[in-house]
Amino acid sequence: MALNILLALFALYFIVTFLALGIALYPILKDAFPDQDPLIIVNSYLFYWFLADVVMRFFFQKLPVMTVKPLLTLPVKRRKVVHYVLGKSVFSFFNFLPLFAIVPFGIMLIINDYPLVSVVIWMFTIFVITLIINFLNFIIESFSSETELSFLPIIALAGGLFAINYFNLISFTSLVATAVNSIYETHVFIIIPILILIGLYLLNFKLLRGKLYLDSSLQSKVKEVKASNLDWTRKFGEAAPFMQLDLKLIWRNKRPRSSVFILVIGLLYGLFFYPNPTYQDQPWMFAFVGIFVTGIFLINFGQFIPAWDSGYYKMLMSQNIQYKQYLKSKFTLMAVSVIIMFVLSIPYVYFGWNILLAHLAAAIYNIGINTHVVLFAGSFNRKKIDLNQRAAFNYQGTGAVQWLVGLPLMALPLAIFGASYYFFSFEMGCLVLAILGLIGIVFHQKLMNIITEKYLDSKYQMIQAFSQDN
Repeated sequence: MALNILLALFALYFIVTFLALGIALYPILKDAFPDQDPLIIVNSYLFYWFLADVVMRFFFQKLPVMTVKPLLTLPVKRRKVVHYVLGKSVFSFFNFLPLFAIVPFGIMLIINDYPLVSVVIWMFTIFVITLIINFLNFIIESFSSETELSFLPIIALAGGLFAINYFNLISFTSLVATAVNSIYETHVFIIIPILILIGLYLLNFKLLRGKLYLDSSLQSKVKEVKASNLDWTRKFGEAAPFMQLDLKLIWRNKRPRSSVFILVIGLLYGLFFYPNPTYQDQPWMFAFVGIFVTGIFLINFGQFIPAWDSGYYKMLMSQNIQYKQYLKSKFTLMAVSVIIMFVLSIPYVYFGWNILLAHLAAAIYNIGINTHVVLFAGSFNRKKIDLNQRAAFNYQGTGAVQWLVGLPLMALPLAIFGASYYFFSFEMGCLVLAILGLIGIVFHQKLMNIITEKYLDSKYQMIQAFSQDN
């Protein structure tokens, strides 16, 4: 209920924003550029609007297929079911949101003596292009969903088009503006985007109809099992069997495996800050980057402990095992990842020794404090995770815990370092972080006892929650 209220507030916010934009856009452009046509200016920026729309839809809009399977058991032809699904997608919030800006802007054009028919054709053209993007998104999603990092193709495509336009290799802004202006002036050209829309609809119809079978979810893919030699984990003692299970879970399942590939993104995160001269005068940001770079696996993997094991959690808890050993394996895996990420981030010393010092302090803090924070927060997890879903912008299994745990993980060390840096020095900020991390390491056993007791108290609540489909 709280999530639905939050989504409703976000929707209302965007509606009001687009409505205000549509009403105010004409007078603003007229005042800022009195010698130019506001409609021509708007058309020259449509390329960026459409590009952003494609990216946003890819991450947040999904085909409404949740109510399809019950229809497959009824004497209803599959083509009718497919038409129903595709037709339902037309009524998406993403399709109607632009109208709150297009219609008021169009009314302002009509009030200022623009041709009525031409303005209506222009508004209809933008709406048709919006529907084109709607069906194009489903095609892109269909072909990219099978890849490990399914968001990379759309990011590469959008980034490539933006770069080509930015460096004037091909001016997509001019092409889109010219096309829309031509439809505005010569109304018969509206048939072109309509034909494109029909073509994309038929292509979606063909793709979806080929996948729409009642037993499609029951068909199992035959894969070759690749065994890995994990004997090296035995040196970790009693936690070794659980570490082996975690490593196999990460390597064999789509969603946790994607979190490993995100390590590359985390490792390169510093390149957005350190080469930038602006941040050279803001060294308090180095702690934030250090926490993120060395703790990227800790953050991505740790926040869903023990939900990674939710599929067989009931069976796991019925075994004669010590819960502390189970949690110790998670701690060891995260601590080792922090050490590895710190070692891999050492080349950042090229930008200054103070960066290496900040990364070292952040790594010690991550091991001593943040590992315990995510383990303790995990005792409040009540959301089951589907391991075969993609990781990027996938909020399945995400609850309030995942949103709130970011505060102590990222904001708290940044506040501590920032205060120490402000009142003392950069070196003192690094020392404070390192001392806090060392304190956490020294009291590791006592902290683990407290965390274990919390998990034991929540054991049956988690068993019941993980048994539900959510």
